[in-house]
Amino acid sequence: MKNCSLVTGGAGFIGSHVATHLLQKGDQVIILDDLSGGKLENIPQGAIFHEGSISDTLLVNTLFERYKFDYVYHLAAYAAEGLSHFIRHYNYQNNLIGSINLINASVNNKVKCFVFTSSIAVYGTNELPLRETQYPRPEDPYGIAKYAVELDLKNAHELFGLDYVIFRPHNVYGPQQHIGDKYRNVIGIFMNQLLQNQPLTIFGDGNQTRAFSDIDDVAPYIAEAPYIPKARQQIFNIGNDKAHRVNDLAIAVGKAMDMPPKINYLKQREEVLHAYASHSKFYKIFEPKTTTSLADGLLKMATWAKTQGAQESSKFSSIEITKNLPPTWR
Repeated sequence: MKNCSLVTGGAGFIGSHVATHLLQKGDQVIILDDLSGGKLENIPQGAIFHEGSISDTLLVNTLFERYKFDYVYHLAAYAAEGLSHFIRHYNYQNNLIGSINLINASVNNKVKCFVFTSSIAVYGTNELPLRETQYPRPEDPYGIAKYAVELDLKNAHELFGLDYVIFRPHNVYGPQQHIGDKYRNVIGIFMNQLLQNQPLTIFGDGNQTRAFSDIDDVAPYIAEAPYIPKARQQIFNIGNDKAHRVNDLAIAVGKAMDMPPKINYLKQREEVLHAYASHSKFYKIFEPKTTTSLADGLLKMATWAKTQGAQESSKFSSIEITKNLPPTWR
């Protein structure tokens, strides 16, 4: 008998890839997505799609009662760390309250395991490389919401026996990413700007560092997580080890796109300057066979992005605070 899995955010970037891997495993896959960031064309063939929000308690409860999910993969979130300062209510409603709706329904419907994609944003400024044993110090509402869900899952396990696995991915990129979102995903932003013959915009001096993670080094392991007993009740950093300066990333993206970039430096925004993680715990439990180099991953994404063409950068329509909002986000 095949397992039935719910994938929230399954029309989005990481979620659609996770859904594809679950279908390949033979699962029945139900996708819940409000299409605020996802796209219908991302939904893999064979998945059953329901349009709606995880904040809709009635809808969430109806789906759980109807399908009797074995596993829940919760990837629905508006993952814009910098913008989250200015959309605080929206951030907490979607990223925290919506998550609690799913946890409640999982407990009430005896879900076997809840897989949650958190973020290394929970660490804030911390000793590098970031490790799961460190005390989180989130510095933006996005990271605060993610950490709150992590704590709630721990509590739900202790009180109700809900098993869980938590991943903290970072700077994931690849085909099917929404390159038209100007508020998040720097690689997609850079590629979209190049496709429009625009300079690449960098906040600050470009010396901030991040480790960028190819989707194929992330999605398969999220899909596999409930089937690995040692992974349950654990938190894992997942992604690439090697950190790169944003200045160097801009050059690498230009090379992959075969479009030499010009740089437009903007005022430094409120963000953690250096963020990269250790993945030794993940390697020990999941034993990945390979990892993708930045050059290879960028070339793969660039090939896809060129087939898609430039995408219009839509404006977020529900800004709640305009004080200190970067001019390019207005």
